[in-house]
Amino acid sequence: MGSQPELPPGGRSGAGADGGLPGVRSFVADNPGPLTFGGTRSYVVGNRTAAVIDPGPVLEEHLTALEAALEAAGSVVVLVTHGHGDHAAAAGDLARRTGAEVWGPDAGRDLVDGREFITDCGPLVAVSTPGHSRRHFCFRLPERGAVFTGDVILGEGDTTWVGEYPGAVAEYLASLDRLEGLGARVLYPGHGDPLRDPAEAISRFRRHRLSRIEQVRRALAETGTDDVRTLTRHVYGTLPPDLFAMAASGVEAILDYLSGSG
Repeated sequence: MGSQPELPPGGRSGAGADGGLPGVRSFVADNPGPLTFGGTRSYVVGNRTAAVIDPGPVLEEHLTALEAALEAAGSVVVLVTHGHGDHAAAAGDLARRTGAEVWGPDAGRDLVDGREFITDCGPLVAVSTPGHSRRHFCFRLPERGAVFTGDVILGEGDTTWVGEYPGAVAEYLASLDRLEGLGARVLYPGHGDPLRDPAEAISRFRRHRLSRIEQVRRALAETGTDDVRTLTRHVYGTLPPDLFAMAASGVEAILDYLSGSG
């Protein structure tokens, strides 16, 4: 039996996009790929008192565009949802160019749940949402009904990477519940377009994860083994070696979840 691996599909590339809310601008880095869609989205929230969410990879054109977007700002903070390089690598460079402080997991000052950052669009509130990585934060803009989701929810497809550490699957499902409870009217993901129906998107990503868990549960029963490679072939069929390794890691994370350790 075969299935698609835990990878989002590729997407379009481009740079310079409207964030969809007054005072919110998004910029797409030129790093397209199977895990990044058209590229990582960096968001500038506010004009004179501004925050940059996920400055992305170190690409000169992208950094220049972000710096130009901040020309009118008298105060800037750089916020990082998680430490993966496609979101966080440029944080230090942008901070040096703008005089900003950097806040985020494994990047600059450490974040805690509920920490507020002032912008002239209203306060941005850090929301702990582990699962995609051990330490991951979304940023909520309550006055606009918006949440910047990093890699917890993506703008395309129905899956994101989960499986980096023991307990990741359980924490990811709990993070979806927390995200749902925020009552957002729009989600701004780290990859892909804004999501105007948050409840549908969250439900879609939850259904996929629960379906994958059930597939592994059935594979355990049908194969009579907990060997990760055997189960991965049973669930996914034949995959190229690099995709097989990622799929196997995801299966291993689900086995951890099914064992109750989460």
